Amino acid sequence: MARQGEISARGRIPHLQKNDGCTQLMVDGKPFLMIGGELHNSSSSCMEYMEPWWPKLKAMNLNTVLASVTWEQFEPEEGVFDYTVIDSLIENARAQKMKLVLVWFGSWKNGQSTYLPLWVKKDTDRFFRAKNKDGGIIETVSPFCEAAMDADVKAFAALMKRVKQIDHDHTVVMVQPENEVGLFLDFDYNDVALELYKQNVPSQLTAYLDAHRKSLEKELKTVWQQHGGKLKGTWQEIFGDNPSSREFFLAWQY
Repeated sequence: MARQGEISARGRIPHLQKNDGCTQLMVDGKPFLMIGGELHNSSSSCMEYMEPWWPKLKAMNLNTVLASVTWEQFEPEEGVFDYTVIDSLIENARAQKMKLVLVWFGSWKNGQSTYLPLWVKKDTDRFFRAKNKDGGIIETVSPFCEAAMDADVKAFAALMKRVKQIDHDHTVVMVQPENEVGLFLDFDYNDVALELYKQNVPSQLTAYLDAHRKSLEKELKTVWQQHGGKLKGTWQEIFGDNPSSREFFLAWQY
């Protein structure tokens, strides 16, 4: 008969835990050493393509597969979710006694918005894009678009709900939401971003700067101190009006 502690451990979702000074991934109460292989970006989108690959992955002595789930496939119509890919991934990994790391390709992937659903791609008013310095619109969704953020959040929440519903044996051990966010621009020149850039740096960020003065990343620390190490003011007042300041501003928004 299993002990109460063992039952409790198996009931907990996989998590990171400090053990003897190091951080370990804990699965069912035990440290899990991941020997993983990552699929190509779109490989997991086709069950027929993946079918012969599962035994091959197992034969490579892997114990974990990193696979993407795309917003485009998962929510083909707004509010309508397709569980085909996520169910297949969990079922096949479980059959091979392997674990999964899911990578959510939502609003961004590799600095672009390649995997948006068509209904998001077509509605550039509701889901506005980033702009370059000349005012030209690029294909990447602006990180300042709250409508896109809200829609992405709903889809990702639905994905996690589905995992919770069907993954009772913790086949999924980690999830990465979004992948390689960013812009192939120096700044997002849409009106919302330009207006926010004139406003004060959020107090959460300045409080962090103050509390971590000694351990800040070198560029952040240098730029901040070069402009007086202030804890109140606009982005330009605290970091100056330069490429680093604009980069910090965008990073904070993401």
